[in-house]
Amino acid sequence: MRILIDTREQLPFTFAGYEVVPEVVGLPCGDYSLPGFEDRVAIERKSLEDLVGCLMGSNRERFERELYKGRHYDLFAVVVEAPLSAVSQGRYRSEMKAEAALQSIITFQVRYRVPFMWCGNRAGAEYVTHGLLSKYLREIGKRYEQAVKTQGGK
Repeated sequence: MRILIDTREQLPFTFAGYEVVPEVVGLPCGDYSLPGFEDRVAIERKSLEDLVGCLMGSNRERFERELYKGRHYDLFAVVVEAPLSAVSQGRYRSEMKAEAALQSIITFQVRYRVPFMWCGNRAGAEYVTHGLLSKYLREIGKRYEQAVKTQGGK
């Protein structure tokens, strides 16, 4: 399986231990995607510090633009390299209060119809990213096979 990694991704997953060939390209949205589906599938990766930083000031506007772009994708998710409790307990370096951070994240999930997946740590986020992309490919394959059967093998 080939996974596309955006050129702006600063700490890309290596996908070591997975049957993955990573390829660095410029993506229109998100940090990870699939060849041929760049305008339909995107995974946005966030460390805890980066996520909280994206909830304030001009970073917030840039992050919201990214979420807006991804809202019409077949698959778009934010994978977070931390547990939700890290936000609720304010275990980050920022002046932003935990309640304000949580309310912003909840608002974004509703406003942009995007799930935030709390993966516990970096390895968990890499696992979830690989899982989402591989399951998407499998489901697309099933839909294609069904369409061919419906059309009588044409």
